[in-house]
Amino acid sequence: MGQTVHYDELEAALRRCGSNWDAAQTHGLLSGRLAIAGTQGGFDWLSQVLEGTDATDPKRSGCEVMLSTLFESTYRQLSDRQSEFEPLLPDDDDSSTLRATALARWCEGFLHGLVSSVHGDALKERLSAEPLADIIRDMLQITRASVEDDSDDESIEEAYAELVEYLRVAAQLTYEELVEFRAKPEGNDIVDGEPEVLH
Repeated sequence: MGQTVHYDELEAALRRCGSNWDAAQTHGLLSGRLAIAGTQGGFDWLSQVLEGTDATDPKRSGCEVMLSTLFESTYRQLSDRQSEFEPLLPDDDDSSTLRATALARWCEGFLHGLVSSVHGDALKERLSAEPLADIIRDMLQITRASVEDDSDDESIEEAYAELVEYLRVAAQLTYEELVEFRAKPEGNDIVDGEPEVLH
C-alpha cells in the first residue's frame, strides 16, 4: 500500500488553499472521473478542485502534493480490483451529522465526475442501463441523506455502515462497468502500470 490521505488533513489543506471543494466531494469527484476517463481524468479533476486558487501560494503547493497522493492511491485501489477501495470520509468517532453530510457530499462529487464531461451515445446508453442507472439513482437519494432527531445511535451506525459499504462496492462496480469507455492513454501517462504524478 502506498501513502494514504486522511479526511481531516485534506479538508484542512483544501480550506487553506482556498478551494471551493470539500474533502469528501473531492474524492467522490476523483472516483467518478477515474471511472469515466481513467488516468486522463485526473488532470481535469485537479484543475477543477483547484480552480480559482492562487497558483503562486505555497499553501496550494502543499495541497497539490496531497491531491496527487490521493489520486495515486485511489487509482491503484480501483484498478487493482482487490476490494481495497474506500470512500474518503470522516472518522467513525466524528458526529453522525458530519458523517451523513460527508456521505451526501461524496455522492455529489461522484455523480458530478460521471456527468461533467462530453459523453457519446454509447456511454449515455450504458449510464442509463442497469446496473449503473440504479447506482446513479441510489446516489441521488444519498445526496439527501440526513440524521433523524429521533433515531437511536445503534440504528444510525448500522445505516451509516451499510451506506459506506454500498458506496465502496458501487464505485468499484462503476469503474469496472466503464472499462471499455475509458480513453486509451496517450503519451506516457502510465509507466509500468503506474499513474503519472499530477502537477
